[in-house]
Amino acid sequence: MTAFERRTRRAQSRLDAVGADALALTPGRDSYYLTGVDAEQSDRLLLLVVPADCDPTFVVPTLEADSVRAATWVDDVRTWDDETGPDPALDPLLDALSPSRILLADRMWAQFSLSLRDRLPDASFGLASEVLSPLRQRKDARELDALRAAADAADATMRDVRALGADAVGTTEAELADFVEERLEAHGGTGVAFETIVGAGPNGADPHHASGDRKIRSGDPVVLDFGTRVDAYPSDQTRTVVFDGEPSAEFQRVHEVVREAQSRAVAAVEPGVTAGAVDRAAREVIEDAGYGERFVHRTGHGVGLDVHEAPDIVAGSETTLEPGMVFSVEPGVYLPGRFGVRIEDLVVVADSEEPRSSGSRPTADDDGAERLNHTDRRWRC
Repeated sequence: MTAFERRTRRAQSRLDAVGADALALTPGRDSYYLTGVDAEQSDRLLLLVVPADCDPTFVVPTLEADSVRAATWVDDVRTWDDETGPDPALDPLLDALSPSRILLADRMWAQFSLSLRDRLPDASFGLASEVLSPLRQRKDARELDALRAAADAADATMRDVRALGADAVGTTEAELADFVEERLEAHGGTGVAFETIVGAGPNGADPHHASGDRKIRSGDPVVLDFGTRVDAYPSDQTRTVVFDGEPSAEFQRVHEVVREAQSRAVAAVEPGVTAGAVDRAAREVIEDAGYGERFVHRTGHGVGLDVHEAPDIVAGSETTLEPGMVFSVEPGVYLPGRFGVRIEDLVVVADSEEPRSSGSRPTADDDGAERLNHTDRRWRC
């Protein structure tokens, strides 16, 4: 049984538990998670139907049938062509299933979700995340290996960035972003996991700054936030560095505050604590230093097939951390018009009852968490 099939069988058992008869998934991360088919939604319907009590079925355009069959363990692949449309393939499947409650892909296009509602007027509908989010939060060994490899590519890239030293002065944010992306590929990554952020000087105070034409200056704090993918799984790392010269005394103080906040939050991670407690560990350090109002986002977010997924590491969250959960820990302080500081690593909630795989690399921070990123967190290059 493949990893994809095992996940599908677990999802089917959860369908019974939530009182649903089936999942209906258009292409996306959820469909890939269950089947291995990496496709995108288009105007031609490609639908995965996963009943609670029998094997799943793909309904696909004829022109995509061969690629779907080659990518998946699912045997039942029903085709339709442009002349007839999907009805001849889809209607018998839905009639046989006759679901009373069906869960749709969270990001299914409205044209498809409305069509399914029209076809199933007596059914009620919900979101597939009701079943799939709890499964996707806990990564299996295959997923963790991919996440580690993506983190390794990001670490190697950050070492290359630091090695630029004073040579980075005079380059633009966009040029440095291009350098980052080239090195991510060179170190085994596939593309970028999200738009690379390089924020120099006051631009670093914008947490989602779009890298632009500002030139990096001596003494500039520079926020770098980037990642790549390996086997579909992303990395996500942030460092704030100064390539040359001496930054202001306040920057140095703020950087140390953020570094301590990040360390405290990682140390708080272990099975059984809440996501809110991890956020609290970081936020208290920043508040005590007088910068609480400038920490304007959650401490972290889950990372898996999606760069942002459950669980959120956010104030007040009662989500209990479980072994295999992966999320970012990325406190930040942003002083508009001056500079910003953010430090981010991905961590895995460790299973204290099982030995770690040879690929894992525990840190000195805490036995409850494995950091996936290991590059220098200090500001000086």
